[in-house]
Amino acid sequence: MELSNCDRRLLQALQKDVTQSQADLAEEAGLSRTSCWRRIRDFEEAGLIRQKVALLDPKIAGFGIEVLLLVAMTEHTDDNRREFENHVRSLPEVLECFSVSGERDYMLQVVARDMDSYTDFLNGKILKHSAVRSASSTFVLKRVKYSTALPLAG
Repeated sequence: MELSNCDRRLLQALQKDVTQSQADLAEEAGLSRTSCWRRIRDFEEAGLIRQKVALLDPKIAGFGIEVLLLVAMTEHTDDNRREFENHVRSLPEVLECFSVSGERDYMLQVVARDMDSYTDFLNGKILKHSAVRSASSTFVLKRVKYSTALPLAG
């Protein structure tokens, strides 16, 4: 999708705070309110804006543990991958899942309330899965940077 400078400014403003008024967004982007509304609708229809959400603080929400979980598969078949990926999509504790290169096959970002609940999750929902050979947990000590905003500046 070809983005103008106005489009980039509009998208940066939306990534910063999607709750801004149409007038504020239009002013920040250098567009009329009608053009601003139309561009947002176009971005949504094109799939550039996938959804609008509230970002919650995991610790305040009661999730004291964040884990990067590396998973190795038993076999690298299409069925195994599809089955595991569908399983992971159903797990609310998994915030993100990446298919990765290297010694492991997947990296999951997982949240848990405490060590007991993480242990239950790992043993009951990951290691028991028939497609999983092994898993390795890396516990996050401190989040240094977190952003959902893409660097759109041209």
